[in-house]
Amino acid sequence: MAGSSSKRGRQTVRDMILSMLAVGVVVFFGYLFIPHSGGDGVHVVDYRVALASAKRAAPYPVLGPQGLSDQWRATSVEYRKDAKGNAVWHLGFVTPSGQYAALEQSSGGRDEVIAGVVPGAKADGSAPVAGQDWQRFQGTKYRGLAQPGGTATTVVTGSASYEELAQLAGALK
Repeated sequence: MAGSSSKRGRQTVRDMILSMLAVGVVVFFGYLFIPHSGGDGVHVVDYRVALASAKRAAPYPVLGPQGLSDQWRATSVEYRKDAKGNAVWHLGFVTPSGQYAALEQSSGGRDEVIAGVVPGAKADGSAPVAGQDWQRFQGTKYRGLAQPGGTATTVVTGSASYEELAQLAGALK
């Protein structure tokens, strides 16, 4: 009797292992042949409602891009008051080349805003954008374009090239 019980135990273990292998094979082939999303992991946001709200709330004319291609993908949007009570508008993008670019507007002081969004900023000449000269800044990680004058400080910044930053700046309305 003890021998037949031991034989049934070994057969049960063998059956369990074979069942797990069969399930594993089905899962493996399912993974190979079922389509995957294939996306690049970029989470695109719709910023239009936030832009309209910010335009109503801000003490300055809030800007947003018009006419950019679909290759410019918005990834972050925010309107808030900072710790000093300044109205801050942020709109971030992945550019057509896959780099980061953002529009930053604030009622804060120009030098303070530039230092905050382009850490280590050093003046780097100027760039013509839509008939105006914007001041260029090169930072430790990002570069930026700052718009002269106005009731708010407007900076287009990111890891994108100056050319892509100028393209975003030129689309602002």
